[in-house]
Amino acid sequence: MLTGLVDGILGGIGIGSVLLLAALGLAIVFGLMGVINMAHGELMMLGAYTTFVVQNVFKSLGGDWLETYILFALPLAFLVAALMGLILERGVVRYLYGRPLETLLATWGVSLILQQFVRSVNWVLVIGLTLFCLFFFGGMWLLSRRADWHRLRGWAIALLLPISFGIAAVTGNILSQTYKLAVTKPWFGAQNVDVTAPKWLRSGFSLGSFQVSSVRLFIVALTIFCVVAIYLFLQRSPWGLRIRAVTQNRSMSACLGIPTQKVDALTFALGSGLAGVAGCALSLLGSVGPNTGQNYIVDTFMVVVVGGVGKLVGSIVAAMAIGTLTYLIGSDAFRPLLTAVPPLADFFTFFSSTSMAKVMVFALIVVFLQVRPAGLFPQKGRTVDA
Repeated sequence: MLTGLVDGILGGIGIGSVLLLAALGLAIVFGLMGVINMAHGELMMLGAYTTFVVQNVFKSLGGDWLETYILFALPLAFLVAALMGLILERGVVRYLYGRPLETLLATWGVSLILQQFVRSVNWVLVIGLTLFCLFFFGGMWLLSRRADWHRLRGWAIALLLPISFGIAAVTGNILSQTYKLAVTKPWFGAQNVDVTAPKWLRSGFSLGSFQVSSVRLFIVALTIFCVVAIYLFLQRSPWGLRIRAVTQNRSMSACLGIPTQKVDALTFALGSGLAGVAGCALSLLGSVGPNTGQNYIVDTFMVVVVGGVGKLVGSIVAAMAIGTLTYLIGSDAFRPLLTAVPPLADFFTFFSSTSMAKVMVFALIVVFLQVRPAGLFPQKGRTVDA
């Protein structure tokens, strides 16, 4: 009986670490900035696909390179997701601050675009997008150096947009006709792809009757590293101080000379990069597909909301609590403890599956938020008190 409970707690810590790692980026973007980023799961997906690409590159090198690919995939996944997050913030989110419904719809649209992009991406699409960006944004940059730029801006967009699109489309059509399948075949397609963990992560050891896998331990260690790094960055660095200042009182921070737009861009990029790291780690647990991120988006929002918006400690406690409770209910660990009360034992037996355990946990979260709508650790500050 006690062994089953200990096994359940250890398994819950493993699930909680996965949830926390997936929720860290959202805790920054949603918790600190108040942006409902529905594309967070797709940023995790980009990190997972980056890991897949790095794995294939190292596999082609041969030798022992494949055993070290994860060490290179982690920073690359962070950079790719952070760059995409920066583009998303500069191109979409920056115009929608203070408008949560529009932000939700816009980021949801971006998530659909990213899913379809991963399914369809090939050399023609990549070359076309590169040419479009080169001509359009390069032309805009050149024209912006003119003294009368503000007067010409509307005309420049009206001319450069169709010209850039036309050049990209014609080039793509020529490449398709010339090289055919070599440039039109999708890189990934709609099917899931497999990421194989290095040999040193495929083993495990027994702790009592519970089998601890090295991959789970690696994710726990990675989660601890990310939490400590984020804490030190927010508490000890100048930009962390600026982020916390803008979070508490944006208007006063702007009056004191803090570049709030740069802070927004940095914060969004940081949260997106953490989503990429989460995707890299989660790719070790199963196959990677266009819908990979959708499996975690609801759980990550629950972690942030239950923990308290903007509270890193709250996200840690909530992730561990939700993960442990989900594992204990799903593994039927409560039934042996409730044999003296048959109705309760039957009740928990009914929910002793992964899907039903999630249903029960979400129901408990709804009840909890009725009692504490601000979460475990409510945010305090002048903006909140006002």
